[in-house]
Amino acid sequence: MQKPLKILVVRFSSIGDIVLTSPVVRCLKNQLKAEVHYITNDRYSSIVNNNPNIAKVYTISNSISEVLESLKLERYDIVIDLHKNIRSYFLTSKLNTRHLRYNKYTLKRLLYVYFGINLLPKKHIVDCYFSRLKKIGLKNDNVGLDYFIKDSDTIDYNISQKYISWCIGASYENKKLSPTQISYVCSRINIPIVLLGDENDKELADRILEKTQNKNIVNFCGKLTINQSSYLLKNSYMVLSNDTGLMHISSAFDKNIISFWG
Repeated sequence: MQKPLKILVVRFSSIGDIVLTSPVVRCLKNQLKAEVHYITNDRYSSIVNNNPNIAKVYTISNSISEVLESLKLERYDIVIDLHKNIRSYFLTSKLNTRHLRYNKYTLKRLLYVYFGINLLPKKHIVDCYFSRLKKIGLKNDNVGLDYFIKDSDTIDYNISQKYISWCIGASYENKKLSPTQISYVCSRINIPIVLLGDENDKELADRILEKTQNKNIVNFCGKLTINQSSYLLKNSYMVLSNDTGLMHISSAFDKNIISFWG
């Protein structure tokens, strides 16, 4: 019997981008029967730790050198680089094994952002991943995204009620709705709303609470882990979200989503 392939998937950050790699991980396990390992930044390890399609997770804080010798001992058959930056280039060069690298279309993205010239392929990023993996016979199963949480990732909130989760954060200010816009909508909704975001979104949440007339709003920004926030998303009636990682997690749970794009 042939030994299963041992494959390392590389994606260091961030929340949404890591979630978007989950179909690749699932198909590697199901279609190739591979032993899949994953390397990411330690602050994002909880996103992949519970994934049953991943046999082992490696994390780094600052440098690849923290785990490089351990990775060399794994003797991977293939390294799949879904990040494509200087750090991932360094990693693949040091492991000295076959690798497949995602095309980020960096130049085309810059042309679009700064000059409005759109030469980007009209494909979802997951399909872009799979287009680079045809060489090893991998196909998109079109099942969608995966996200896994544990029974312990719960919080003290009444999930039996009908409530909306609103993800107010984003990586850039111009991706966010303003507190005036959010509070305007919140004041016209008569069911409970939970505000989700990280430490950086606390001030925005406070401003929203000051402006809204809806008293059934709970501010969880900066108070929950990623998986605890995911627990609230999973049990929501609906999710409102900027273009952010929690939006992709909501998609993995097949929630009804209204997303806002700046």
